Amino acid sequence: MSVLASFMVPHPPLIVPAIGRGSESKVAATITSYEEVASQIAALRPETIVIISPHAKMYADFFHISPGSSIEGSFASFGAPQVRFSEELDEEFTAALSGLASLEDFPCDPSLERPSDLDHGTMVPLWFIRQKYSSGKIVRIGLSGLPLNMHFRLGELIASAADKLGRRIVIVASGDLSHKLQDYGPYGFAPEGPQYDERIMDVMGRGAFEELLDFDEDFCDRAAECGHRSFVIMAGAWGCRKVKATALSHEDVTGVGYGVCTFYPEEDEEASGVDAGEAETAAGDETACSGDDPAGDIYVRLARLSLETYIRYGKRLKIPEDISKVLREGETIPDELLNRRAGAFVSLHKEDDLRGCIGTIGPTSPSVAQEIANNAISASTRDPRFVPVREDELSSLEINVDVLGRPEDISSTDELDVRKYGVIVSTSDGRRGLLLPDLEGVDTVQLQVSIAMSKGGIMPHETIHLQRFQVIRHK
Repeated sequence: MSVLASFMVPHPPLIVPAIGRGSESKVAATITSYEEVASQIAALRPETIVIISPHAKMYADFFHISPGSSIEGSFASFGAPQVRFSEELDEEFTAALSGLASLEDFPCDPSLERPSDLDHGTMVPLWFIRQKYSSGKIVRIGLSGLPLNMHFRLGELIASAADKLGRRIVIVASGDLSHKLQDYGPYGFAPEGPQYDERIMDVMGRGAFEELLDFDEDFCDRAAECGHRSFVIMAGAWGCRKVKATALSHEDVTGVGYGVCTFYPEEDEEASGVDAGEAETAAGDETACSGDDPAGDIYVRLARLSLETYIRYGKRLKIPEDISKVLREGETIPDELLNRRAGAFVSLHKEDDLRGCIGTIGPTSPSVAQEIANNAISASTRDPRFVPVREDELSSLEINVDVLGRPEDISSTDELDVRKYGVIVSTSDGRRGLLLPDLEGVDTVQLQVSIAMSKGGIMPHETIHLQRFQVIRHK
């Protein structure tokens, strides 16, 4: 994989000495962490630095990527015009990214944009990085008003572009946390502020990127967060790959949350004993991972092929091309696999015991097929309850795939049926727990709701919101 590392950083201009003029000492821990991030980037020597900024141009239904060969900016609007930047943009990378996006009509195309100056969400990270590392072209990407899953998909496309070019990149996700942490802060206080900061630092400190998509957008708005969509794009670049996450610092002394975290791949392809060329050949060989489950339909066979390919070779399937590898004679690909988007759960059992289960409540990928392929990898390598599946276990795994229908609001538990409906229990602060329907040992609605609440960290006395959903189970 070409993504060397990624970094979550804030962007308060006051931490630049020419702007802070001494007041930056209030957030010394953030500055120390930023200097550590810059040192790590310098040690990695990336060819390209992708910076995702909430203060670049933002559109309701479009992602801005800075066009052209160069870009400039200064901190003049913050009283420090002498702090200037002149950066070379990676046009080849931008072209590769926009080309991949155009293949699926994904809304980002720099040819539709006019050049603009650097924003402070980009310049604050650059100020620290350029103290330590003067090389590396940059790519600047903005956010959009599109759903979180679209931001996640953009991250996946960024990683694919890097892989396509063989480009060594780091990703810097610029974004402050809540702006409502203290009464004396610039936006005052809201209870959702500290709740957001505590939750986001927990999620990012564990590298539990799939949980970023579970944040309710109304909750994020009430917390007045800045960087959540930046973090989701960065998370998408890692896909289902396991990362080593380190939380360096968190401060809220100004009434705004500043969090700094680092993310590295937990293992690389060289560590597996298979070089990149060999891995590509093996993953492309239909006999290397048959994906064949005598008792499984095409959904299950796709999940098996995905996790086998990843565990054996460290490679992800290419969708839709690789679906043909699990087709049986005379079989056609169901239209839903490629032309519908939905959440999906992949469950693994070994000798009747659960071995892993990961899923998505709503769609995070362009198709059901991609959703299944991604979640199969997560279920086998990222379920925190289990160690990752070993290669010698693959033949003993039983796999189920549940494709979720759209959740619908309900007013009471009377509208639930443990055999027919799954349940989602949520709270006003964004906590949420889910339980699938028709599970062994879950025979009452009360037990189903109780387990879902426990999974979401919701106490019995709390006010809850209920939703139900149906699934189509594939075995």
